[in-house]
Amino acid sequence: MAKKTSKKKTPSKKMRDTMARGQRIYKQLEKEFPEAKCALLHDNPFELLIATILSAQCTDERVNMTTPALFKKYPTPEKMANAKQEDVEKIIRSCGFYRNKAKSIRGAAMGIVEDHDGKVPDAMDELLELPGVARKTANVVLGNAFGINVGMVVDTHIKRLSYRMGFTSHTDPVKVERDLMQLFPAEQWTMLSHLLIWHGRRTCSARKPDCDHCPVANDCPQRGVKN
Repeated sequence: MAKKTSKKKTPSKKMRDTMARGQRIYKQLEKEFPEAKCALLHDNPFELLIATILSAQCTDERVNMTTPALFKKYPTPEKMANAKQEDVEKIIRSCGFYRNKAKSIRGAAMGIVEDHDGKVPDAMDELLELPGVARKTANVVLGNAFGINVGMVVDTHIKRLSYRMGFTSHTDPVKVERDLMQLFPAEQWTMLSHLLIWHGRRTCSARKPDCDHCPVANDCPQRGVKN
């Protein structure tokens, strides 16, 4: 008996229109921010992983001020795994929640050494098994360190802009990520994250979006709408 082949669901006209609008916004933001990239300074996947864990509820600028000393003293997963908790805490104290973060980055380093031969894994499931690594962190590492698009990073800027631009009606990061993944092709996910973050920091701020100077205002359904 022949197996039934599942037909791919055809997007509704509303979704097709949103996808087309999304591409116009994507291309316009690419022109506006050709230099858009990950703001966390790093030289390898391990440094990016640690920096991303430190960036939770902390600015990228503060993390970038902290990591040079941290990576100078502990440049490899092996050395980080053998670091003393109190020594790591002293270095990363200014990043906030330093006790938990020190425990997480040491634990992640131990996991990398013990389970992955000292190399940061390039698979979502394996990254999520490391202490301190949630889906957002894993997406950052996979997209920027390995060029693998498994999902979309959803931070406060992306969540805000996705709602304003009509890409989602949700505020839960998991649901926002799902909606964005349906609207944009996988090869755009990492760059889309950078573009939205840069636009959110420079133009479409939380309290006072600069609609008069917004490069994508004509495609934004909330242009001029007060928060």
